[in-house]
Amino acid sequence: MGVQERIVYIKNEHDTEEFGMKLASSLEPGDIVALIGDLGTGKTTLTKYIAKGLGVTENIDSPTFNIVKEHKSGIIPLFHFDVYRLSSGDELLDIGADEYFYSDGVCIIEWADIVADVVPEKAKVILIEYGEKQGERVYRCIF
Repeated sequence: MGVQERIVYIKNEHDTEEFGMKLASSLEPGDIVALIGDLGTGKTTLTKYIAKGLGVTENIDSPTFNIVKEHKSGIIPLFHFDVYRLSSGDELLDIGADEYFYSDGVCIIEWADIVADVVPEKAKVILIEYGEKQGERVYRCIF
């Protein structure tokens, strides 16, 4: 099955939750979700709902100062990366990211465009853009 692109229009946080929960139900160990979007577009909010769909009970917030947070309370371990402070994919590999990428968990990478050169090709890419109205978002899903 080849890579497809589809556009999803998100009108509010309820739509974000619905999308995240549905995506979570399709994720399997070893999957990688690469989130790309400007500051404030809702990458962490989407991550929170994917985590909820995976049964994660820990609080989901941005791991900016840790680079990665491990959440093991769900049905599949979740490894949540925020690579905003990195300057290259090599820096991500230096912290052992490839071990997470090929583990028994799901990886979500916020700001994935910064480290695109090391994100595995199998990643499910979601480009998040602002919509026309307050609170609206457009997800370009490439997977």
